Amino acid sequence: MLETSLLLFAALIVGFSKGGLASAAAIAVPMLSLFMNPVTAAATLLPVFVATDWIGVWLYRKDYSRRNVAILLPSILLGVAIATVITPYTPEWALLIFTGLIGLWYIARTWGRALRQKEAPEPTRPDVAPGVFWGTITGVASFITHSGAPPVQAYLLPQRLPKLEFAGTVAISFAIGNLVKLPAYWSIGQFDGLRWGLVAALCVTGMIGTYGGRWLTAHLPERAYRIVIEVFLLILSVVLLVKGGLDIYG
Repeated sequence: MLETSLLLFAALIVGFSKGGLASAAAIAVPMLSLFMNPVTAAATLLPVFVATDWIGVWLYRKDYSRRNVAILLPSILLGVAIATVITPYTPEWALLIFTGLIGLWYIARTWGRALRQKEAPEPTRPDVAPGVFWGTITGVASFITHSGAPPVQAYLLPQRLPKLEFAGTVAISFAIGNLVKLPAYWSIGQFDGLRWGLVAALCVTGMIGTYGGRWLTAHLPERAYRIVIEVFLLILSVVLLVKGGLDIYG
């Protein structure tokens, strides 16, 4: 009963993230990994990600950065292709720690700048080189642990996009990336033995959460929205580092 409740809660978190609270979803797999195999957790939640992705695309179909999507999407797909090849040979703890460090690096940089100056730093531009770098890392991290939020935010948040445009860019980029992960997961056997009735219930729960996330995103002030995203990112990064450290000695 507790396991099912946590799975439903994880699906709700995924839905909230696809509704606009972008960092939240990546907490789901580490949370489930406390009581189930991380590979099984990632495979169980992937259909939830795919189902909620396309609701997010519909909700934000008019609010996204075309240039950022054009840069990120092929980069994420490249990362998924790389991860499909290296997953059987890469220790999960290594990616968990690496992804967590990216999140902490971004938070330290952003909050450090805020402490050193009264005015916010100038927004960065959606340049190709950093977009390809962070997009590829996003694809790899997203494939193995669904933890693609920290690297994609490291690229997007410094641009200080309007909150709906930020949410839409993330929603569209991950929608295509997660859809491509379905045949990749199948090809390496990660869907073997899943309880598909439970997966269907999780998808419905995630879809409900998507509309809740959209409501919060629309009603939170810009500053509050950014703080919420950054706090989620900080919590996620710490969770990933702790989980990766425990896996080394586990």
